[in-house]
Amino acid sequence: THADPSLSSLFAKEKLAHMSEEQLNRYDRLINEPSNDWDIYYWATEAKPTPAEFDTDVMAMLREFAKNRNREQRLRQPDLEYLFEQPR
Repeated sequence: THADPSLSSLFAKEKLAHMSEEQLNRYDRLINEPSNDWDIYYWATEAKPTPAEFDTDVMAMLREFAKNRNREQRLRQPDLEYLFEQPR
C-alpha cells in the first residue's frame, strides 16, 4: 500500500488514460520499484529530492498534481471503475 493512496489513486484516475505507453512504463516503475512507498509521497510533495532514476516527466506530473493548484477536495479515494474505462 502507498503512503498516500488518495494522491496516487486520484493521480492515476486523472492522468493514466492520457499517458503514452512509455509514460505508463515509467509510472509503473515509479510505483513498484522504490522499496519504501513513503519515498514516492516525499518526492511528490518535494519534501525530499527525487533520485535521478525516478526523476522523469511522470514524476514531474505527479509533483504538479500534488500541488493541487485547483484546490480540489481530495478527502477520499476515487471509485475504482476508472480502471475499467476505455481510454478517451
